[in-house]
Amino acid sequence: MTEARIQHGEGLSPGTLTAAGVGSLAFAAWASWSNLLLLVWGHVVPGWGVSGVLLVLALVLWRTCLRAARRAEVARLLGTRASWWVGLVSRVLIVVAVFGVVWGAAGDLINEAEYHVLRPTGPGGCTAVVRETSFLMIGNGEAYAVGRTGLAWGEAGSWVVDDGYRPVAGGTYKVDWERDGGLLLISGTSTDPVIRGGMTDIDCGW
Repeated sequence: MTEARIQHGEGLSPGTLTAAGVGSLAFAAWASWSNLLLLVWGHVVPGWGVSGVLLVLALVLWRTCLRAARRAEVARLLGTRASWWVGLVSRVLIVVAVFGVVWGAAGDLINEAEYHVLRPTGPGGCTAVVRETSFLMIGNGEAYAVGRTGLAWGEAGSWVVDDGYRPVAGGTYKVDWERDGGLLLISGTSTDPVIRGGMTDIDCGW
């Protein structure tokens, strides 16, 4: 019912429709450059995958809102300077969002990213998820705290390891859980030590 009203512009002003359409693109652009991560039934959806889906949904909403605005007899808006700015801002946001998704996917591909769901989980189903990459002679890792929603809005911590070593893949890590959260310890090896970081609090925001 709500979607049909949007398509026909019923009960919504042209300004509201335009703001909703552009706002959806702005959110998609922001998400494409944010450190998102989604956990679905034990499988990790990388941030660029989440952002790609959000971008498609935003484009659908954007087109729907603009068509509804035209049907709402917005002659005073169409062809004006304001309309020109709306078109320009929308195109810029689309380019930013697409570039962010492509950049994230290329980063995973070039750096051969691996995602690990660590077991056991903590109280309330809090889960530690790790992304490991390596470039030249440096290994990098980021940890995410994923709660009941399955979505992590940013990394909980990161570390750097010498010689491209991947501690989680190599099993040289430990997760300790307590009532108020967990602690992820990255140890590395004697030949491939942790250069920076290595201790991350896993807090799902209980």
